[in-house]
Amino acid sequence: MDHAGFFRLADAAPTLPRLGGMARPNGVVMVSERYWAFAGVDGSLREGRMPQPPELLQRVPLARGLVRLYASLAPLFKRDGVAKRRERWLILTALVAPLALGLFGGPWSTIAGILLSVALVATILRGRTLHLHGAEHRAIAAAEARRLEATWEGQARPSRFSPRCGTNFAALALPVTLGANQLLPIGPALWSPVVVLVFSLALTMELWRLVQRSSRKAWRVFLLPGLGLQRLTTREPRLDETQVAMRAVEAVLRLELA
Repeated sequence: MDHAGFFRLADAAPTLPRLGGMARPNGVVMVSERYWAFAGVDGSLREGRMPQPPELLQRVPLARGLVRLYASLAPLFKRDGVAKRRERWLILTALVAPLALGLFGGPWSTIAGILLSVALVATILRGRTLHLHGAEHRAIAAAEARRLEATWEGQARPSRFSPRCGTNFAALALPVTLGANQLLPIGPALWSPVVVLVFSLALTMELWRLVQRSSRKAWRVFLLPGLGLQRLTTREPRLDETQVAMRAVEAVLRLELA
């Protein structure tokens, strides 16, 4: 069955799994709760299973947020994942280094932390990532609106902005981390930055879950900073770039609907 034919069937399916994604310089990763797939701009396709943490951890507040965050990064950091070993170490270093800098305090550690964050963003968003990031959002929106076939053919162009983008999560995590650093009753110690970071990420994920599940429009105000940032982290994708993301969507849906 060709792409358009499969998407026609998927559009008519009673239910479709909720999808997430991640743009890469050379392709797009799509994930469901059980599977992930990476479609490359060179036509390649890789698939795998998502990790399944213990059910108990997925129900415990704060812990479930960290579990979900870990799962979202699994396609990158697994041994058979889509990121090469050198890039995995680079991303891990950029994530952990601010903890070490936090031990010293002072303005220089803040400046160094900002520079490391900029370096991390530049690493993640290099090449065609900005356009493929927009394509990732468009493909997910097409699945949610049941317009997969029309989007594949170029007859529909769902939004390149997404309320579930990791950019939105990052925009929430920054003020939460700053607040936790000021308010948590933790004295200066070697392990203090680790506690602040882990607690902040877990709390941000809980807030993230609440915003995503709430039907009240008032909660959507928390998404505005991230949606604004997406104007910088996405670009309008071409049809061929959208089709790269949609091949990853197709691979995940085929596994889910098999």
